[in-house]
Amino acid sequence: MSAAEKPPRAMIKKAVALRYQPARDQAPVVSAKGQGRLADKIIALAQEHGVPIKEDPDLVEILARLEVDQEIPPDLYLVVAEILAFVYKANDRWRERMLSQRR
Repeated sequence: MSAAEKPPRAMIKKAVALRYQPARDQAPVVSAKGQGRLADKIIALAQEHGVPIKEDPDLVEILARLEVDQEIPPDLYLVVAEILAFVYKANDRWRERMLSQRR
């Protein structure tokens, strides 16, 4: 692909995965990040393992500046807390579906 054929930087797919284990982590940690095909792989793995996915291009741009295994900085706690709330709600809905299917 020539430079003229490359998509604009803003159109390149990016993904950042976060890990938060309260017993292990003081704050959420970047566990994976990538763009293009690597972003596709991160998203596919999350989907395969039932990990909720939250699309937020602005936040991905900020988190992508961090290194893998780096804790998020305190100034991002509020934004990431909103994502964790989204994930917890998604997990609760999934558990409810699983329990209702067993009945």
